[in-house]
Amino acid sequence: MNFLVETLRLIVFSIYYLLEALVKMFIPIRKSIAGETVLITGAGSGIGRLLAVEFAGMDVTVVLWDINVEGLKETARAMKEKGASRVHYYRTDCSDRAEVYRVADQVKREVGDVTILVNNAGIVTGKKFMDSPDSLIEKTFQINTMAHFWTYKAFLSAGLIGVNGLADYCSSKFGAVGFAESVALELVASGKDGIKTTIVCPFFIDTGMFDGCGTKWPRLLPALKPEYVAKKIVNAIQTDQTYLYLPRAIYALMFVKNLVPFKEAVILGMYFGAFNFMDSFKGRQKKEN
Repeated sequence: MNFLVETLRLIVFSIYYLLEALVKMFIPIRKSIAGETVLITGAGSGIGRLLAVEFAGMDVTVVLWDINVEGLKETARAMKEKGASRVHYYRTDCSDRAEVYRVADQVKREVGDVTILVNNAGIVTGKKFMDSPDSLIEKTFQINTMAHFWTYKAFLSAGLIGVNGLADYCSSKFGAVGFAESVALELVASGKDGIKTTIVCPFFIDTGMFDGCGTKWPRLLPALKPEYVAKKIVNAIQTDQTYLYLPRAIYALMFVKNLVPFKEAVILGMYFGAFNFMDSFKGRQKKEN
């Protein structure tokens, strides 16, 4: 009898949650985040800066973290130009666990509890695996993966498809996605359903980080405009969206990837030019003084 009841319960809830997801897809319900405290890592440039500017007009307190102090000051200025009045910035090396904990304690003392955490900081070497210096591989994981552990622990009171030339970057992002999924499930199992997680998985973003990278079919998989990505991320946070894939074609690619045999996935990868994305990689160029 228990088996029948549990099976019926599974079917009913499965149908309910599928219908709920479909409704939310077409009729998103946006929550107000006024009064929240948002912390953004990697806020000194790129998507981090654009996210900060998006939050500027939402009546929130924003905390900016980055290792680049001049970049932080520029982001803070851009936010204030948009009307933000509660902006705080801290030089933080997210690869340094002790520094993350120290600055997190400082934020709690000086600003208060962080209620929205945006783990945005990331780096990429752009080299073939065997050509990547060990120190840079370690740094990639420290920032792209391990920093998520430290920020989650401090504030909790390309990770879907591998790409040739991105062995360290992709594996670090796989780790970040797996970590976020695991913590989200742990929170649900603990009955803490008020804490929401949004996992953002975009294609290449035109911020300079992947300068030189090409896409075989730009109409299907275009390099994303950073302003568009920033708006989508903020919208996903406001609508409690668990996963955000950009562009939308990624949803179809992920569905196919999980269905077809590995060799078929390889053929698809060749068709989309996945093995050559990084052939002309230059990365963000340092400005000359």
